[in-house]
Amino acid sequence: MERLSGLDASFLYLETPSLHMHVSMAAVFDPTTVPGGYSYAKVRTLVSERLVQAPVFRRRLVEVPFRLGHPYWVDDHHFDIDYHVRRAALPAPGGITELADFVGDVCSRKLDRSKPLWEMYIVEGLEGGRIAVVTKIHHCTIDGVSGAELLAELFDLEADPAPRPAPDEMPSAGRAPSDLTLLGQALLDRATRQLRIVPLAWKTGKAFFDVRKVRQSSSGNAALPLTTPRTSLNQAITAHRAVAFSTISLDDVKRVKNALETTVNDVVLALCAGALRRYLDEGDELPDDPLVVTVPVSVQGSTQHKSANKVSAMFVGLPCRVDDPVKRLLTIRDGTKGAKEEHKALGAEVLLDWAEHAAPNVFSAAARTYTRFRLAERHRPIHSLVISNVPGPDFPIYLGGSELVAGFPLGPVMDGAGLNVTVMSYRGVLNWGLMACRETVPKVAKLASYVPEALEELLGAAGLDPATSTGIAPGAKGRTAHAPKRDRAPSPG
Repeated sequence: MERLSGLDASFLYLETPSLHMHVSMAAVFDPTTVPGGYSYAKVRTLVSERLVQAPVFRRRLVEVPFRLGHPYWVDDHHFDIDYHVRRAALPAPGGITELADFVGDVCSRKLDRSKPLWEMYIVEGLEGGRIAVVTKIHHCTIDGVSGAELLAELFDLEADPAPRPAPDEMPSAGRAPSDLTLLGQALLDRATRQLRIVPLAWKTGKAFFDVRKVRQSSSGNAALPLTTPRTSLNQAITAHRAVAFSTISLDDVKRVKNALETTVNDVVLALCAGALRRYLDEGDELPDDPLVVTVPVSVQGSTQHKSANKVSAMFVGLPCRVDDPVKRLLTIRDGTKGAKEEHKALGAEVLLDWAEHAAPNVFSAAARTYTRFRLAERHRPIHSLVISNVPGPDFPIYLGGSELVAGFPLGPVMDGAGLNVTVMSYRGVLNWGLMACRETVPKVAKLASYVPEALEELLGAAGLDPATSTGIAPGAKGRTAHAPKRDRAPSPG
């Protein structure tokens, strides 16, 4: 058995009936490359056989009695592949809109904690004879980077690869630990954690002092939580999810990056700012102050948990009110530089170490109280949304012989910030997955369509050639950039 890290356990404690802490992926495949033809049975067999190489998919949670410590992972004695791998079909015409609706419905339901925390849907009926694979995995199991590594166990570099070496034997599920064993281990862990409080407090104080020095000396400062203006994004969320997709050319993004001496991440953030600028302006709520976004950062912390999430976060401002797209991007570039310097000064290990001290009962009760009484609407928003950029392969990959056409990643939305934007590159394309609370962001599909328009606007402002049409999601190549209304009173908040 393996105890969850404090951060992974926190993802469990945060979960409420309306806040679902799973990450998802909608991957579209072309099955015409399958040797001998596609069948659902082939995919099911492949997934079942390769789970041996990724035993993380065969484990379930066990709680410590009285929740005196973080839960443990144990092998599932009653693992049932047919519970986790399911077959579905889209209604006609089976386009990207129907796929997004299906994914939104799947993501509106929590995972069953009595079973391994993942589901996979093999979705047929897509236009052009394509299929989709929709996965849903709890965040306590994986982050964006480790999730890509785990799913890589299922993929091949060829449509008809040589057989993989068979494992010696299927690992057997050991005996589940007794309540007495779990309780004794939890008490021991609690005692050793108490010994680390003083050194951790000293390290934290030094880290905050270092951050203060960085803010005083840096030309660009990170944004701060609890400073973002309130918009329609910042409401208490429901359990209902809406999903939308978008695609743009990675080469177009790199042209902007090279011309203006920024990074791909900076350009992604700037495109989000451009799309949100139009979306908020259409709702007559474009704020004067920058939006504050949370940007997850993959780190190599000191955690001793082999399969634990290794992720931290930094805060970046999106100056959506700035008219000039180039100036908007350069402002974001300066902000991300400051955010990286401050994140480095604070140290990811400090955040990971404090997560180890999260009290299960207190944390869970606080999360449920926060949700039940809609407290997200009673204080200044912590942040506006989450934006994440995950690198993917630049070469074709295959699942059971079917070639991956596009993969759209999707992250969880948080109470008080009902939008998550996750981007993943694949073969020269940036695939955008937008996950939203359906009531908070009712026009998420329209927001997704503004991403290509924001790219066109930025390319034009930088004096570069127009964007390249690409991908399978709705695009907006060649449309006229939208100019927000002016001379409006500042938005409240």
